[in-house]
Amino acid sequence: MAQFVLTAIDGAVGIITLNRPAILNAWNSAMRGQLLAAFEAMEQDQAIRAIVLTGAGNRAFGAGQDLNETKTFDPDRAELWIGEWERLYGCIRGLSKPLVAALNGVAAGSAFQVALLADFRIGHAGVRMGQPEIDAGIASTTGPWIMREMIGLARTIDLTLSGRLMEAGECFAIGLINRIVAPQEVLPVAMALAGELSEKPPVAMRLNKARFREVTEPGFRDCLAAGVRAQRAAYATGEPARMMERFLAERAARKASASA
Repeated sequence: MAQFVLTAIDGAVGIITLNRPAILNAWNSAMRGQLLAAFEAMEQDQAIRAIVLTGAGNRAFGAGQDLNETKTFDPDRAELWIGEWERLYGCIRGLSKPLVAALNGVAAGSAFQVALLADFRIGHAGVRMGQPEIDAGIASTTGPWIMREMIGLARTIDLTLSGRLMEAGECFAIGLINRIVAPQEVLPVAMALAGELSEKPPVAMRLNKARFREVTEPGFRDCLAAGVRAQRAAYATGEPARMMERFLAERAARKASASA
């Protein structure tokens, strides 16, 4: 099986790297499964006290969903897809150890959501983040839930309905990026922060994180139920497949024009 997710350990810090750089670390079902397994293994490893998540290459933390997968879905597969996100997001939310996202480039769609599920985010001035699912015909439910928790309803509506990506400065101003550093410093600074966090009292860390999960659990469960309803309704119309085909065709044309 291809290694879509790489893992390493540096002292008390576990490092997880999303590893599909040729397509901006976009994920499919196999990659999500590998990422889930990596998080579960690091949660169980008592020597690991903090985790850093980053992306391979210098263009993207993650582009989110690989549309070549979701364009083939029918309503039943779309419902199973929500279950895959439930398992991954539930695992991240259940971590007893602090998670730092080292944002080495764009974080879009579900990769943006995963970045927001981290406890801290370190980025550089070229980072862009947002929720562009609407442009590919995908209805958003998990994204609006976590965005509303962090930045309020007005900005959540803006990002969900416009599909725009925010520049790093805007992300920093509204609290979605904790620190902006030089591109080459993103991973070292994230590792240093994770190292500091790994030295915090582990019981207090676990209980604090459990409390954050507890107070946001009703919204999480609601967005998953809404996701099943919304994705079944959307895929029954055929609109997501049509929009994704158009999106992929336009992207291919832009790449061909740029290389001509």
